[in-house]
Amino acid sequence: MQESWLQFLELLLPFILVGFGAQIIDGALGMAYGVISSSLLLTLGVPPRAASASVHAAETCTTAVSAVSHVLHRNVDWKLFWKLIIPGVIGGVSGAYFLSNVSGDLIKPYIQAYLVAIGLWLLWRGLMYPPKARDPRFVAPLGLVGGFLDASGGGGWGPVVTSNLLIQGASPRHTIGTVNTVEFFLTLSISATFLLHLGWETFTTATIGLLIGGVIAAPFGAWIARHVPAKPLLIMVGAILTLTATYGIARSLALIG
Repeated sequence: MQESWLQFLELLLPFILVGFGAQIIDGALGMAYGVISSSLLLTLGVPPRAASASVHAAETCTTAVSAVSHVLHRNVDWKLFWKLIIPGVIGGVSGAYFLSNVSGDLIKPYIQAYLVAIGLWLLWRGLMYPPKARDPRFVAPLGLVGGFLDASGGGGWGPVVTSNLLIQGASPRHTIGTVNTVEFFLTLSISATFLLHLGWETFTTATIGLLIGGVIAAPFGAWIARHVPAKPLLIMVGAILTLTATYGIARSLALIG
């Protein structure tokens, strides 16, 4: 009995570490939990639909803790929150239904290439110009697209929505906090859609490890978002987005080859 318990813990540990690291980045910069976690599950041979469903199941809990943490640290712009939540949930449910019936792998390389360009632009903007906060104008359609891509690609809400809001001049701290808070409602609706269409068998044991690591890390990410100045946050978002999107393109090309 003890030996089997130790084997179970040994199996969970890598996923706990990945969940912890991914959530620290996601909570602090508003992206990367889904991308990192999905990439790991796919590398280990988990089917795309099951990988996306597992990541969103874990994120239902990690984003809840992250959302509460960001609210407590006053990182949430409630006006922006209400503009994002309804189109985000609609896009997420649509994307989950799409992925439950059709593979979304064909559009991934194009989305990743777009995100590399956005990441490089954010890096240049952060290095060359001090960020100037202003209210973003293009919000609701962005939430719709971000939610759809998040569900159909196993990650994308943060990279798409956070980066585009920052390009429009939104405050880095409040953008990250708001996007993370909306993400709880998004992942909850996506997970429910996957459950209805694919059943419980799509959720893997790796979900437990991702969940544990993510819940532990969530409060630290919100603290970082509040205390790190806007310009370094902008540069870090650009760097993380460029690296993860470049990795996604390389992986897609390797699969094609």
